Amino acid sequence: MNEYRRTNTTVSLLNYHFVFCPRYRRKIFLKAEVEQRFKELVHEVCAELKIEIVALECDKDHTHMFLSALPTLSPADIMAKVKGRTSRKLRKEFPHLLHLPSLWTRSYFVSTAGNVSNEMIKRYVEEQKTRG
Repeated sequence: MNEYRRTNTTVSLLNYHFVFCPRYRRKIFLKAEVEQRFKELVHEVCAELKIEIVALECDKDHTHMFLSALPTLSPADIMAKVKGRTSRKLRKEFPHLLHLPSLWTRSYFVSTAGNVSNEMIKRYVEEQKTRG
């Protein structure tokens, strides 16, 4: 998590904290099977893109992801892949989500985090389940 990632041509430490929600703030994650499948799909996308998942949690109407990415991917690229794949598959597998024109809003929050705040953000993301 706090380790530099190395490729043949780069050494980097790029950690992103993403937050995004479904259209109309629908509480899609109240159904445990939707949340579980969403997490599986995010793991698949991240494995393909060589993104390390530091933390991933869902609240009833939004999700937090803390990811470590390579410098070849921008935050916009990451969001496009994650939202695109999860929207397509979740709407196909869960008919109650089909009535939405798209599953996710176009907006999202992203911030970067260095070594100092990694643990704090990871703890914050994991604590989202116990709040409220």
